[in-house]
Order: sequence, then C-alpha cells, then structure tokens
Amino acid sequence: MDLIPVNDTVKTPAERFTGDVYLTMIKTPEPPSRLVASLVRFTPGARTNWHSHAVGQTLHVTEGVGLVVTRHGTVIRMRAGDTVWTPPGEEHWHGGTNTNCMSHIAMLEGTEDGDGTTWLEPVTDEEYAAAHQA
Repeated sequence: MDLIPVNDTVKTPAERFTGDVYLTMIKTPEPPSRLVASLVRFTPGARTNWHSHAVGQTLHVTEGVGLVVTRHGTVIRMRAGDTVWTPPGEEHWHGGTNTNCMSHIAMLEGTEDGDGTTWLEPVTDEEYAAAHQA
C-alpha cells in the first residue's frame, strides 16, 4: 500500500474549458488498473467543452452547485454530496453555475491509449444560458 503524494494544482487548458477551471490529479493509471481520478474546481460560469468518455465517468460533487448537461437535453443541477454517472460515449458538459463555484471528484476508467476522453467543441453562451432555464 502506498500513500499517494499530493500533486500540484494546474489551470486547465483553454482549448477544453471555458473560464477558470483548476485540476488536481488524484490518481493516474498504473496497469493493470486504469482508474483516473482528479479534483476539479470550476469558478462561476466556467465549464468543460462538450466531451464523452469511452468507458463512462462518475462525478462526485464535493462543494458548491453545478450543472451537467447531455446532448439530448438532460440538465442535472448538482449539489455537494451528489454523484452523477455519465455512460460510455454520452456527449455532455459540466461546470459551475453562473453564480456558484463547484468542485467535484471526476473518476473514469482510461483506455489502453489514454484517459478515453473525446474532446469536442466549446459550449456556446446560448447553450450555457439555456441550461440555467431548464
């Protein structure tokens, strides 16, 4: 058994996120395990691009209020203590609301060639605003 050292927190890349989002890696895959886990912090208005995961993703909200939205229109308002599962291949985005920060632990199973995430286009301001109306 090993105690995993704390990793540095980094600002996420602008080509995959809108606004200020910070990531602290918790666990990178070590074969045979393919677990990827990270703590992700979203400032108000910050969000991911549309994306999907080859083997799905679990989000466990640790503080604040956020949104997770699917391509087919499902909008979930997540609060501290909530856990949300997105199935394999489901295109979605998640982030803080326009007035609240949100932090979650993101857990997913990587693939043999990476974390299994397919990054897509940014969420438009209109899509983001519509999620708040749902």
